[in-house]
Amino acid sequence: MAALYASTTHVKSAAFSRSSSSHSNEPNSSAKPTRSLSFLNFSNPICPALSSKFNKSISVGSSPLTITASSSSPSSSSPTAVADESQGLKIKSVPTKPFEGQKTGTSGLRKKVKVFMEENYLANWIQSLFNSLPPEDYVNGVLVLGGDGRYFNREAAQIIIKIAAGNGVGKILVGKEGILSTPAVSAVIRKRKANGGFIMSASHNPGGPEYDWGIKFNYSSGQPAPESITDKIYGNTLSISEIKVADIPDVDLTRLGITKYGNFIVEVVDPVADYLELMENVFDFSLIRSLLSRPDFSFVFDAMHAVTGAYAKPIFVDKLGASPNSILNGVPLEDFGHGHPDPNLTYAKDLVDIMYGENAPDFGAASDGDGDRNMILGRGFFVTPSDSVALIAANAQDAIPYFGAGPKGLARSMPTSGALDRVAQKLSLPFYEVPTGWKFFGNLMDAGKLSICGEESFGTGSDHIREKDGIWAVLAWLSIIAYRNKDKRPGEELVSVSDVVNQHWATYGRNFFSRYDYEECESESANKMIEYLRDLVSKSKEGDKYGSYVLQLADDYNYTDPVDGSVASKQGVRFVFTDGSRIIFRLSGTGSAGATIRVYIEQFEPDASKHILDAQAALKPLIDLALSLSKLQEFTGREKPTVIT
Repeated sequence: MAALYASTTHVKSAAFSRSSSSHSNEPNSSAKPTRSLSFLNFSNPICPALSSKFNKSISVGSSPLTITASSSSPSSSSPTAVADESQGLKIKSVPTKPFEGQKTGTSGLRKKVKVFMEENYLANWIQSLFNSLPPEDYVNGVLVLGGDGRYFNREAAQIIIKIAAGNGVGKILVGKEGILSTPAVSAVIRKRKANGGFIMSASHNPGGPEYDWGIKFNYSSGQPAPESITDKIYGNTLSISEIKVADIPDVDLTRLGITKYGNFIVEVVDPVADYLELMENVFDFSLIRSLLSRPDFSFVFDAMHAVTGAYAKPIFVDKLGASPNSILNGVPLEDFGHGHPDPNLTYAKDLVDIMYGENAPDFGAASDGDGDRNMILGRGFFVTPSDSVALIAANAQDAIPYFGAGPKGLARSMPTSGALDRVAQKLSLPFYEVPTGWKFFGNLMDAGKLSICGEESFGTGSDHIREKDGIWAVLAWLSIIAYRNKDKRPGEELVSVSDVVNQHWATYGRNFFSRYDYEECESESANKMIEYLRDLVSKSKEGDKYGSYVLQLADDYNYTDPVDGSVASKQGVRFVFTDGSRIIFRLSGTGSAGATIRVYIEQFEPDASKHILDAQAALKPLIDLALSLSKLQEFTGREKPTVIT
């Protein structure tokens, strides 16, 4: 029986906790050993692991492709060589059978690592992707491959390279050690004019042998594949019978350079170079450097032992002059140092404690597992993602050279607060509200309609690439702070993060906003709750009263793309009230197990005297209404959320 990868490696689960030394760049020395992806340690060979449970192993030519036998294998015969050697390669046909549940969500396919390590599981999805694309989109073309450095990426990279070669791809550009942040993949695709790229990541989900892994495909403009392609991939996973694999050895991803196998080329590239060049073209690095070099300004960035650890030092330290000590958790690790690499107030506790402690730095930021999310903090001050994108948009033309002619348009995801809407209105800019999922922004960008956009889920970006971008957001904020302080002399009081936000609220009003996440709920009960809410919406009418709130509209949000006319339905149950307050309920598609229920609560406050109120206090009546309206505790048994932002 055939398999491209098989392993029963088991490592005891570690609790999500970080080193007690928040300021250390090194993993806790007393913790379980883990592979480092710091570009300083190349002691781990890249080779698929084999389990002792597979009692038969057959070498196929000189290739490390492993043929194994197991009663649990979905395949039924050995791989056979096929006649196609147009690439100067021997291509093998590996028989396989479909797996259930390979449905691609808004951010690709995400499952537990152990699922992807089943025989042919990953290979089936990769081959199904090639079966779904027009041949002209990849045959003799160039594809990009990279990821966030999480556990299983090294082995997965070898599988993807061999299947790409087996399907006629001409060249693969791979980040050194398999590392490329999600925004960097988009940047490389665009700069190198590649046909597309694979991103090995489960984003902000935890990593390690017991946790999560994911894969997604981005198209030629660097944007996530549209549903027209992901639906085809899923369809092909249900009928796949063979995998085309090139008989080539594993590629050494620890060294930069080009390796050729017949007409197939693998180029290992610097994961930072193209992305850094782009950032230098977007921002005024000399302006930011003038801020970070000030003796009266302090900066800290938490990479959360994730992929931006590979970018933080070259960008913030080497290029912009920040102190090396300003980078926290800066060594990328395969299990993210036993942490949950999600930059929010719950999971980025190290950074939050620093920014709310004594002698806190002036500016703090964090990014997530694959580098596309961000969190911005001032001294004792949290900037909500909804406010963050609005503030960047309001200040972009003055502070960021890339937007010197002004933004073309602004957009947000539907659950994100209306703070950005008010900026668009004041600046007389086109504005768009789209469903959750970055691919919806991409169409608008490609059509020249959109420059700056964001999601309340800590994602912010612009049309410099076709993904949200954590480092970009941090640089944007540093640019704003630097611009506001460019004429300040040493000893003068600096304009702070909180000053910038409070001044913005004074101009535009404040949209109080909060999100309650109930993670890994039982899927059936979560779906029943949503169906209950949909039924409630169908019976609701304008003017209905909910306590002191009067209903303006209730619906299950549908979106028609203004560029291609495609329709996305059932994108979130909304209750919008006459005073502009909103309650929204969604099931998230970014988890790997169970269902995550997200509840969004928003209320606009024009009165500046009330802007200093705590969001949870200001929103309490709406929060109570949301929980009673949805019967969430009754359906799920949950008494409190996993995360509040």
